Amino acid sequence: MSDAASTAAYGDLYRRSLSDPEGFWRDAAADIDWVTPPERILDDDNPPFYRWYPDAVLNVCHNAVDRHVEAGRGEQPAIHYDSPVTGSKRTITYAELLEQVRAVAGGLKGLGVEQGDRVVIYLPMVPEAAVAMLACARIGAVHSVVFGGFAPQELAARIDDATPRVVISASCGVEPSRVVPYKPFLDEAIKRSDHKPEHCVILQREQLRAELGERDLDWGELVTGAAARAGADCVPVASTDPLYILYTSGTTGKPKGIYRDSGGYAVALRWSMDNLYDVQPGETMFTASDVGWVVGHSYIVYGPLLLGATTVLYEGKPVGTPDAGAFWRVIEEYGVVSCFTAPTAFRAIKKEDAKAERLRDYDLSRFRTLYLAGERLDPDTYEWATDVLGVPVVDNWWQTETGWPVACNPKGIELLPIKPGSPTLPVCGYDVRILDGAGEQVPAGTEGAICIRLPMPPGTLPTLWHDDERYVSSYLSAYPGYYLTGDGGYVDHDGYLFVMGRTDDVLNVAGHRLSTGAIEAALAGHEAVAECAVVGVSDELKGQVPRALVVLKSGIDATAEGDRIRAELVTRVRGEVGAVAALRQVDIVAGLPKTRSGKILRKTMREIADGKTPAVPATIEDVSVLDALGPVLRGS
Repeated sequence: MSDAASTAAYGDLYRRSLSDPEGFWRDAAADIDWVTPPERILDDDNPPFYRWYPDAVLNVCHNAVDRHVEAGRGEQPAIHYDSPVTGSKRTITYAELLEQVRAVAGGLKGLGVEQGDRVVIYLPMVPEAAVAMLACARIGAVHSVVFGGFAPQELAARIDDATPRVVISASCGVEPSRVVPYKPFLDEAIKRSDHKPEHCVILQREQLRAELGERDLDWGELVTGAAARAGADCVPVASTDPLYILYTSGTTGKPKGIYRDSGGYAVALRWSMDNLYDVQPGETMFTASDVGWVVGHSYIVYGPLLLGATTVLYEGKPVGTPDAGAFWRVIEEYGVVSCFTAPTAFRAIKKEDAKAERLRDYDLSRFRTLYLAGERLDPDTYEWATDVLGVPVVDNWWQTETGWPVACNPKGIELLPIKPGSPTLPVCGYDVRILDGAGEQVPAGTEGAICIRLPMPPGTLPTLWHDDERYVSSYLSAYPGYYLTGDGGYVDHDGYLFVMGRTDDVLNVAGHRLSTGAIEAALAGHEAVAECAVVGVSDELKGQVPRALVVLKSGIDATAEGDRIRAELVTRVRGEVGAVAALRQVDIVAGLPKTRSGKILRKTMREIADGKTPAVPATIEDVSVLDALGPVLRGS
């Protein structure tokens, strides 16, 4: 039986989501508590600005917290906070979460925050971050979470764009090897920004306390004041009202504010939890990300809580806090059934513990599925994780803009045959097409631009924050009627999607278009390689040639074995990709520069290799790694 023949159940559901989207998403909306249930499902009167559930009213906080307490499940854990970097743990039940959220919501109202006002949240991975998000949702305020520790200029840009009435921050963040002072960053950001928030609420942490100024208020005072003691009830909001703004990098340097609506997002996430991620109410999901990223918004906070599951909020790393068994310890301790993280995390674990010896110390009998997303899942990492865990390893692909997966193996419906290197099939509601430069759909197996036919399903961005023009020019102008993802790839004859990387990561070698992902897959298959990246650098003769940077597994002597490994890697690429790839240069390096969400900075490395001076993204995890690569990339 072919793979296509075995996807009948999901295929029928998917086809219905495209042929009858209003009926499909009307059914899905039944899992949400509405103040005013939707009569109209899709407003398509003003394309390309589509709106889901335009006449409905709800409150997302009620759906994520109150209704579970009202249903008698208040003593169930809602959040397990686990912080190996500070040595602290805490479990918060749904009843306790409701009490805390009511208090913070009341405190914010006491500071003058009203429905529609913005609140910037600049916090580390602590429970107060989730509480603050839910408190904003409770009173109809719009939160904008900025990754804790972002540089002042980046924070200032977001403050100017969101114009918050209040900023909620902390005295510091805690990393495995250092304490990061947040308050000086925040003060400098406000100094640089044109907009000045009325108040800053500061969570004092014992690792480094901050001196408070005139506009500052201690978190402890906020949650114990008269307004907090009075609490705040849920404010009904329109389904189309914004729940949050989340900023993502733009090519112009100005961050793009992704606008997320309330009703569509709640419906999509609730639907995805059991249908895609195979999690049931009362079970525990561990998403090893950060609330500053879209994965954290969707699958640390809102998704699990909308379902009534338990979520793990982890302030640590996959390795080094204290070792490569950190994730296994969390999975055992909290009875995790589903873990979601980035491939980078598993490459780091594999690098430190290639034989998964740490895994033997833990009981993972309740663990069912590993989900990986955020960057391309190379087949070698997939194979390693599958072998050591013995559970399905499910790739899924999506973006900040979409808010939830575009392509995924729908394990909650049926686990489809897994093809390493593919996030499987498009998710219900996403009409994914592969288009050529002329906007024509290409045959199966042919690479092109991955696009999504409009309208996209609920939960995706309806526009950018106060910038419809930029929304159209950035995403919709290249192919009218389609959303341009910015990624390239192909669909095979079974309908499986293969995402090969950003379209600006496509190499043009002597007129041949080559995906960096294909070359990286060949490199990653070598037994000595822990991690790799390929960038296209300018070449006078061929236009571009690939340049490979590889990180070796622990215990391998790069000095003694380097020449042999480099030669074998060149041979592997020639054999698996072809001589046209023209890979000649392989550099063995100590580490690759990444964003804090685990994405490798290929574009930045390419620009350095081409002799340019790139703007270093504010999201970089460790700038010293990039500094160390500079001489290597420049050939000096």
